[in-house]
Amino acid sequence: MTLKRIFVASPYTLGDTGENVHNAITTANDLIDLGFAPFSPLLSHFLHIYHPRPYEDWVAQDNCWLILCDAVLRLDGESIGADNECRLAIDNKIPVFYDLRELVKHYRRGE
Repeated sequence: MTLKRIFVASPYTLGDTGENVHNAITTANDLIDLGFAPFSPLLSHFLHIYHPRPYEDWVAQDNCWLILCDAVLRLDGESIGADNECRLAIDNKIPVFYDLRELVKHYRRGE
């Protein structure tokens, strides 16, 4: 069985960065528990601590992976970056979900 690749699009810099990273990582863990293969771009937060790069570098990295994903899960919160990721997904005919339950229901129907 091939796991569905889910890109976790979420706020990062607006609000509490630590809480935003925590929420994205927790969601990624939940997705693993549910049988998906998540890609959480906010994990690059830790790489950036030791090896800072310009914002544009991170966006390029994230977008490279996003277009390989089966779906995007957009977490709550204001974020221009996450909104841009959702637009890229839609432009590439990748479904965007705004609720974990809806994502799970969508993929469980196909089993």
